[in-house]
Amino acid sequence: MLSQQDQCQAFMPYPPSPVAYAAQGALKGLTFGVKDLFDVAGYPTSAGQPHMLALSGVKSTTAPFVQRFLDAGAQFVGKTVTDELAFSLNGQNAHFGAPLNGADPLRLSGGSSSGSASAVANALCDFAVGSDTGGSIRAPASHNGLFGLRPTHGRFDMSGSHALAPSLDAPGWFARDVDVFARVSELVLSEPCNTASVRLILGQEFWSLLTPDVQAALKPALDALEHALGKIEITKVLNTSFDELTLAFRHTQGWEAWQVNGEFIRRYRPMLGPGVAQRFEWSSQVTQQQYDQAQVMRDKIRQHTTQSLGLNGILVLPTMPDCAPLVHQPELDLENYRAASLKLLSLAGVCGFPQISLPLAHHHGAPLGISLLGLPHSDAHLVGLAQRVAQAAGRASQAR
Repeated sequence: MLSQQDQCQAFMPYPPSPVAYAAQGALKGLTFGVKDLFDVAGYPTSAGQPHMLALSGVKSTTAPFVQRFLDAGAQFVGKTVTDELAFSLNGQNAHFGAPLNGADPLRLSGGSSSGSASAVANALCDFAVGSDTGGSIRAPASHNGLFGLRPTHGRFDMSGSHALAPSLDAPGWFARDVDVFARVSELVLSEPCNTASVRLILGQEFWSLLTPDVQAALKPALDALEHALGKIEITKVLNTSFDELTLAFRHTQGWEAWQVNGEFIRRYRPMLGPGVAQRFEWSSQVTQQQYDQAQVMRDKIRQHTTQSLGLNGILVLPTMPDCAPLVHQPELDLENYRAASLKLLSLAGVCGFPQISLPLAHHHGAPLGISLLGLPHSDAHLVGLAQRVAQAAGRASQAR
């Protein structure tokens, strides 16, 4: 009979190797998993790709980002499955399986931090480390009913991890419980989470992308935000079209992904899974000129968004266009869902701003996240606001 861990397919099937952790610390008593993009001493790093695993060897050092959790007393329990080379939002790895969505097993877990989200959602650990380039923390957080933060780009050392697109990549973390999430966040952010005054802004053009039934499903989440944090103002935020926003993101991601992985793919010709192979083929065609133009567009979008948010503005966004797709949906449907998702997810990556997803809504009985996006280094503020909203929503639920 398979153990729950085996049934969930959240962890890589590596032979266990002891990983030292501090006897005391702020995270004592908590367990965590680590996305198999990050090095952990005593384990290989596959990046979700079998040939990469064959080349890896057992690592002798641990990535600095992971080490800070160990130094704070958290216990490592395993490396988690990642979508192949982190280049997918689906949560399906053609080589290592599809981690089980802990909120709705009939739906995808979301990627590329699929195993980390699955491990937390299925209560196999208290929190987990992932990474986010184009939504790989935020998408699985929404799909699995978790709290998940994509922090300010460049805030943390990403050495000892396999990159996808360095100017977009950011480490992040998940938790089921908001207080555990805040505890982990305060440790890793090295500052207390705060709930200072805030001006909530609903980006009208982002919400117009949703179908009426998804908008209705998110209405209770908006009500919870207003109840806890104050009135939400509705206004247009972008100074460009969604096509220009997503193209700036895709050209940046594609060009950088090929710089990082192109030589590996050309030299070894590894078998890449559905979708991943096509994305790398597309990436190989992105030109330097397209990349440079994308950086100009990123600067324009970043400057305008900074002005729109002002000193204390927080942008309220749907995390995803809907709840997670069903496991057996056709590949074309998944690509369409991914394209719709990028319209919502690209802003944080293009600007390098932090974004947190809160599990405050449901659609078709499955989780549906709502997000708060802030200016650079407002990470602790976002976590504090999320904790405040979640606690208020919990008290309201108990009162009913």
